Amino acid sequence: MSQTDRLSEIFRLQRSLNERIGVQTSGMSQADKVTWTLNYCRAMSQEIAELTDSVPWKWWAKYQEFDEQNARVEVVDLFHFLISLAQVLGMDAEDVYAAYLKKNQVNVQRQEHGYAHKDINDSRHI
Repeated sequence: MSQTDRLSEIFRLQRSLNERIGVQTSGMSQADKVTWTLNYCRAMSQEIAELTDSVPWKWWAKYQEFDEQNARVEVVDLFHFLISLAQVLGMDAEDVYAAYLKKNQVNVQRQEHGYAHKDINDSRHI
């Protein structure tokens, strides 16, 4: 199975899970898109907090340990919500892949040129 096929399968599985939960991401009204974009952003914020808690970030607490296994689970949880958000925005696996390639090119160019100033137009083609 190619990488793109794997990504397509992940998108298919997420759509199926969302529908099972009662969220139909295709054909949403603009108001529903706004609601679900915010819902998924909030969910990802929470997952980031849970990921952060997997890392011993409290410099004053000596008892903490890095929970790498839980960190991996939180990364996957982030993917669930991020893919759902992409679907709300009308993106499929191919769209995400194509946009990633274009944005990666922009980021490489930024680094090659020192990224000394922000160009608001360098990502408009994505």
